[in-house]
Amino acid sequence: MKSKLINRLVGVLSLFMVMTNLNAQIVVTDPSFATQDDQVTITYDATQGTGALAGLPVGQKVYAHLGLVTASGGPGSWQYVVGNWGTADDRTEMTRVGNSDLWTLTFSPSLIDWFDENNNSNASIPSNTEVVELALVFRNANGSLEGKTDDGSDIFIPIYDGNQGFIASFSAPTEYSSILDTGDELEVLVSASEDSEINLYDNGELLTSGTGNSLSYTVLGDTPGDHELVMEAIGSSETVYDTVFYVVNGTVNVQPYPNGTEPGINRLGNGHIRFALTAPGKDYVYLIGDFNNWTASADFFMNESPDGVWWLDVEGLDPATEYAYQYFVDGELRIADPYSEIILDPYNDGYISEETFPNLKAYPFGKTTGNATSFYPEKPVFDWQHDDVAMPAKEEMVIYEVLIRDFVESQNYLGLMEKLDYLENLGINAIELMPVMEFEGNLSWGYNVSFHHALDKYYGSPELFKTFVDECHSRGIAVLLDIALNHGFSQCPLAQLYWDASAGPWGKPAADNPWFNVDPTHNFNVGSDFNHESPYTQYYSDRVIKHWVEEYHIDGYRFDLTKGITQNVGGSWDAGGYDQSRIDLLKRMGDVVWSVRPDATLILEHFADNSEEKVLSEFGFMLWGNMNYQYNEATMGYGNDLSWGVYKSRNWSDPHLITYMESHDEERLMFKNLEYGSSLSGYDIRDFGTALARQELANTVFLTIPGPKMIWQFGELGYEYSIFTCSDGTVNLNDDGCKLSPKPIVWHYLNSYQRVHLHDVVRSLNALRAEYPVFHTSDFEYNLSNTKWKRILLQDSDMDVLVLGAFDLNGETVNAGFSHTGTWYEYYTGASIEVTDVNMAIELAAGEYRLYTDQDIGQADVNNSKELNSRQTESIKVYPNPVMHTLNIDAEIRLEDIQRARILFADGRSVYINSEELSDWSIDLSSFNLSAGQYFIELMSTDKMYFGAFSVVK
Repeated sequence: MKSKLINRLVGVLSLFMVMTNLNAQIVVTDPSFATQDDQVTITYDATQGTGALAGLPVGQKVYAHLGLVTASGGPGSWQYVVGNWGTADDRTEMTRVGNSDLWTLTFSPSLIDWFDENNNSNASIPSNTEVVELALVFRNANGSLEGKTDDGSDIFIPIYDGNQGFIASFSAPTEYSSILDTGDELEVLVSASEDSEINLYDNGELLTSGTGNSLSYTVLGDTPGDHELVMEAIGSSETVYDTVFYVVNGTVNVQPYPNGTEPGINRLGNGHIRFALTAPGKDYVYLIGDFNNWTASADFFMNESPDGVWWLDVEGLDPATEYAYQYFVDGELRIADPYSEIILDPYNDGYISEETFPNLKAYPFGKTTGNATSFYPEKPVFDWQHDDVAMPAKEEMVIYEVLIRDFVESQNYLGLMEKLDYLENLGINAIELMPVMEFEGNLSWGYNVSFHHALDKYYGSPELFKTFVDECHSRGIAVLLDIALNHGFSQCPLAQLYWDASAGPWGKPAADNPWFNVDPTHNFNVGSDFNHESPYTQYYSDRVIKHWVEEYHIDGYRFDLTKGITQNVGGSWDAGGYDQSRIDLLKRMGDVVWSVRPDATLILEHFADNSEEKVLSEFGFMLWGNMNYQYNEATMGYGNDLSWGVYKSRNWSDPHLITYMESHDEERLMFKNLEYGSSLSGYDIRDFGTALARQELANTVFLTIPGPKMIWQFGELGYEYSIFTCSDGTVNLNDDGCKLSPKPIVWHYLNSYQRVHLHDVVRSLNALRAEYPVFHTSDFEYNLSNTKWKRILLQDSDMDVLVLGAFDLNGETVNAGFSHTGTWYEYYTGASIEVTDVNMAIELAAGEYRLYTDQDIGQADVNNSKELNSRQTESIKVYPNPVMHTLNIDAEIRLEDIQRARILFADGRSVYINSEELSDWSIDLSSFNLSAGQYFIELMSTDKMYFGAFSVVK
């Protein structure tokens, strides 16, 4: 009988039979084998799964959040969602069964009709839709309590094909693989859609038989090892089978792990992998994955070292095959490896395109829940081409801060690489990426990080990220990663391993967690707060910060929220609180990075007392210098002291202050200029052109102060959308959700001459910084405290520079303070002046700026903003459009009145057109070697700007 049964199983087991419902004990349906055309009642047992809704007082209600998973939508993808999260939604209000923890909801006249009528989008469900699962999450009215599976996953209930015929399966156990201790009992329940003969086998031995539409049995776990439970249901017309597995725990083998073993995966060659997980105090751990069909089995029962590291060697894996795995801890918790480099996410991977992450491995739906780790036994080798290119000195960096999500439409590394020409032309020599480590969800700033070692797939694959880094290096552009090592979020396995779910609505780290504080030690914490005094945390963070340098060849970090890396509770957060332990912790982390990359740039977002920041600066750290408020007050016309943006004003000995006017965290200058700018006697900062010119004024001061600088994306084009712009385009200054929501991507700004002019001012200043050492001199003086005007004098053996800017609305007469008499040259206009009195009076109009050099370095590729704003801008007609060879121009201007003509590339670069090339109001484009794409043409006379756009085709 046994051999006959096994042979029959091989031939008839179907995917449906293998993918047993993992969550039936939380929710049961009536009918048991519900179809989309049935009236269906679900019953939710609030004591099961997370249990967060168990024991609700009488009068409190439970609501369902619902969706359908269709055959076309793919596993785990919610469609036709019903329910408004956080509100008392009558459509999804459940009915309590007496005063119990059972709650019911009925879908009538049929499941699919109910969703057709009630889904949030009012979308009609096509008649050919095939529903394969019902997706559920339960909540209280405001959503502070959630009912999900044991590991916090969404609940999925199978919906059956009405034409399937005879159906039978295990209703319990609810998991494909169960774990028992010796002497434990396993309740078994088989359900069938019609009366049948039902047989139950354990490793081929008949346990029991019965007739009817169900069979129940209690299995006693008295034999250690692997067990295969097979249900055979013999119906009137066919016989069907279902299989689940259970294992009875043996004795844990306590054995030290071999020398050289590190937590994570250890590649030993030829498909031999040693898996290791740090989890002291746990009872047992199984390794589950593709290599054992995600079943807990005796062969994958992990060894325990005396210090609490669980480890196991697995041999015979195909070096070129991608595998996925999890650790199954104490029979309750499935976690991905804390040192994962790629995560498989059942909820978010379905929204990642093939272009962004080619050949993304499919999540093992139906076999497990929660995040899983993906890896190759033999890691693919990347061919780095540009490791020998010198990176910029950190004191001379012009850093461009980027949130990929809001910078390029593709929201991936491919799109970002397409913008490198633009950034290189702008004069950027370092790119600082907001966190790209695995964060929760897809659309995020990235600070809600869960796997610090893993690359978030939403932006691209490891190969694409490495290609991006290598391409940046080919241009001499450094790549810096923003990294949040202050905290971890709920999907972090280090938090999940030791978690107190009973502590408040969301839970918090348990007291025995080796990595996290139970409660944060500072006021501004998010997520779970790492204890950086713990040797467990120090080992973890050291592995992380070495990993990105070694694996991805990045050039440094911007450490987020470093002021929170302390165990000193309370006062140490306040301004003025010098914290030596925090300094020591950061120095230790810095030494770790510098041990593998001595020239790495390490930036701290610290904002502590200046005495503490000075110590860190002298140790070699760069520190963020937030000058948003001061510069914006100045651009709006209200005056402010800009001195704190100079490292000397802080009594620092090194130019390690990275000042910025905008960052991801700050309001946009242009938005406030337009909303709140001052006005006087016809000079109105809320005027668009004037608001942009104030940005030029601010940049002229900002970028000429010695020391590294940072520009927030699109700041060089006058980005005017508030940081509090919501997803619907409205602005809500009191909504942090709007602050974090996606923002408009504005490459169309390059169609505006006035914005391009601001861009050109920034580009020209960056070009000066790159070419002339005087802009990095330590011999400089400044007056930035005067609220009406600002002055900077730079001196060097090769050239002196004087910068003046009028921030007052009345204009100003300034005693210049040249360093010597003689001929000086104004960079923006190209005009020269003879200085006979170093304190000669210079008249500046409101918003005017000057940059004088004592060497003739030529004129900037921009014009003075005062002249620009006095000109009218007029569109011109160009044809044919698109054009292949010859472009014709129709403009009401005489050829002899044109002072300058140029073609602008879409990335902001420009090429000049001489008068001969314009001789018959046509331009032969062949001499410019233009590739296919969009371009702009600009003609300038004494009082007007003429502007047109055209496309080139090949």
